[in-house]
Amino acid sequence: MPDILKDIQKELPKVISSANFEGANIVFYTDEIDFFRHNEGKIKELVNKFKKRIELRADPSLLKSQEETEKIIREIVPQDAGLTDVLFDPQRSIVVIEAERPGLVIGKSGSIIKEIKEKTMWVPEVQRSPAIKSKITENIRAVLYQNNNTRKRFLNSIGKKIYKEWNPEKMEEWIRVTFLGGGRQVGRSCILLQTPQTKILLDCGIDVAAKGKDKFPYLDVSEFKINELDAIVLTHAHLDHSGLIPYLFKMGYRGPVYMTDPTRDIAALLALDFIGVAYKQAASPLFSSTDVKEMVKHTICLNYNEVTDIAPDIRITFYNGGHALGSSIVHINIGNGAHNLIYTGDLKFDKTKLLERAISNFPRLETMIIESTYGSKNDILPSRRESEEQLIREIKETVEKKGKILIPELGLGRAQETMLILEEAMRDNKLPKIPIYIDGMIWDINGIHTAYPDFLNSQVRREVFQDNNPFSSDVFKRVGSSQERKAVIEGGPCVILATSGMLVGGASVEYFRHLANNKKDKICFVCYQGQGSLGRQIQEGIKQVRMNSNGKEDLVEVNMEVVTITGLTAHAGRNELLDFTNRTKPRPNRIIINHGEQSKCLDLASSIYKLHHIETNVPRNLETIRLR
Repeated sequence: MPDILKDIQKELPKVISSANFEGANIVFYTDEIDFFRHNEGKIKELVNKFKKRIELRADPSLLKSQEETEKIIREIVPQDAGLTDVLFDPQRSIVVIEAERPGLVIGKSGSIIKEIKEKTMWVPEVQRSPAIKSKITENIRAVLYQNNNTRKRFLNSIGKKIYKEWNPEKMEEWIRVTFLGGGRQVGRSCILLQTPQTKILLDCGIDVAAKGKDKFPYLDVSEFKINELDAIVLTHAHLDHSGLIPYLFKMGYRGPVYMTDPTRDIAALLALDFIGVAYKQAASPLFSSTDVKEMVKHTICLNYNEVTDIAPDIRITFYNGGHALGSSIVHINIGNGAHNLIYTGDLKFDKTKLLERAISNFPRLETMIIESTYGSKNDILPSRRESEEQLIREIKETVEKKGKILIPELGLGRAQETMLILEEAMRDNKLPKIPIYIDGMIWDINGIHTAYPDFLNSQVRREVFQDNNPFSSDVFKRVGSSQERKAVIEGGPCVILATSGMLVGGASVEYFRHLANNKKDKICFVCYQGQGSLGRQIQEGIKQVRMNSNGKEDLVEVNMEVVTITGLTAHAGRNELLDFTNRTKPRPNRIIINHGEQSKCLDLASSIYKLHHIETNVPRNLETIRLR
C-alpha cells in the first residue's frame, strides 16, 4: 500500500517532527525555526509534484504562549481593522483572528500575516466578524475550536481513509446512483453514489410538507448501511436537502459532511429551528441539539473552486449554484477521471439582487443530475424586473387600502432577496415609508450573510465592505417576541416577512391565522409551495382552514387576497434550465432529471432530448442508474 506521507517526507530535509492529515490536506510540523520561516519554495515544489494541498506548521514546542501571541497580534494589527476576537487551536498550531475588516489584518501582500507568523510561530487564519451579530456563527466557531484534539483526530482519520489505497492510476469498474428521495418530487432530496469501494450520500433532506414516512428518504433499503457510508456532500442548507443529516449522527454516523462555510452555519440554524418548531407543535423532535453539534464537529468546509479528495476514488469541487448563500453545484471526479458527474442541487441561472448566477463551465463531464422544480412548458417565469415591479405594486395597493401584506419566506436567501428589493424601492421612493417587519430566523441568517460576503454578488459585497450594509437598513424592524408580534398584528399598514415560506410552521402561520379573515390584507407567495403544504392549499384557493391554537381547533376563513409572484423564485425557471443545459461545457452524454413534480421532470427531459439528442432519465425514488 503506497504511503503518501512517507513519499512526501522523503523529499523534505530531516527537520519534520510529525505529520498529519486534515481531511485530504497534508500537514507537516517542524521543530526547526529557519525551515519554518523560509520553506516557501520547497513546499510549493512538493504541491506541484504530488498535486495535493501540503502545509508546513511549527511544532507546538516552538509556539509562543497564547497570552504573548494575543498581545503581539493586538500590537501589530491596525486599530482600523476592528479586531473582535482571537481564538487558538493549539493542537494544530493555528490562531484564528476575527476582524470587521480582514483585509487590514492580512496587510499589503500579506505583510501583517507574515509578521504575526514570524514573531509568534503560529499560523494565522483570518475570519470576518459578521456586521450583524450572529449567535449561531459565534457558537459554531467556538465548537470547532473547543475540543481541538477530537477535531484533529477526526481530520487525521479521514485522511487515512482517503489515502489508504492511494493509487493515481486506478480506474473504477462500475459507478451507480440510487435515488433515495427527490425522484419525481420536490422534497427529501437524497442520492446514494456507489463505486466498488466507496459510498457517498449527496444531500439528505426532509419533505416538510409531507406526512408520516413520506417526509423522509428511503434509508431502510438494503444498499444503505450507515456504518458503510464514507461521506456526505451537502449542496445547500434548505431543509429538503439538509434536514435529516443530524438524524444520521443520532443513528451513529461519524464521517465527514462536506459543504461551504455559510451552508454549515445556516444548516445548523435551520436544524435547531426544526427542533423548536416540533416542540411548539407538541411533537417529539427527530433529533436533538447534541446531534446538530455533532454534525458541526464533523463538517469539512470548502470554498468554491477548491478541489479535494473525499475518498480514495472520489474528488469533488464546489461551484456557485446561485440558489442561496453558499449553495453549490458539485463536480464529482470518480476513479481518477473514469467518470465525471455534476449534481446541481438547486440552481438559479440568472443574476439576482443577492447572488451571481450559477456556473456552467466544468473541467470534464459525462453525466449531469439537474433539478426541475420549474421544468414544465408552463413554467415560463416573468423577468426579474417585472416581478420586482409587481411586488412593489402589490404592496402599494395593500397599503392604500390600509391593509397588511404578509410574505411567507424561506429564511435562507429568499427573504434576503426580498429585503434588498424593498430597501432599494424605499431608497428610490418607489414605496411609501411604512414599517417592514422581519420575524423568525431571518435576522440570524442576515448575520450569516454579512459574515460571508465573498459568497454574495459583487454589488452587495461592495456595500458590505463599505459599511453600507443593506441588511442593517433602518427600514427593517425586527420582531423578537410574541408581544411585539401582537403589536404588529394590531397595528397599521405594514409589510411582514416571516418564516416559514410554505406555512408549515414558524411565525408566518401565526400572522396568517390573525390576518386571513380581513379582506384588506394580502398574502404574497414568492417561493415554491410544496404539495400538501398549507401554502399550496391557500395558493390553490382553499377558503376555510382548520388550525390548532392552544390545544383548540379553529376554523379560519380565508378572505384575504392571495397573490403569487413566481418570477422571484430562487429556482431556475424553464427557460433558465434549458439555457443552463445549452451553455454547460463540456456537454454531458446523459442528463438525469430530479427535484420536480413528475409532469415537470418528464416535460423537461423530453425537451432536453429533442434539443440535444442525448440520453435523459427521469428516475423514480428507489431506482438505480448505472453511470459506468
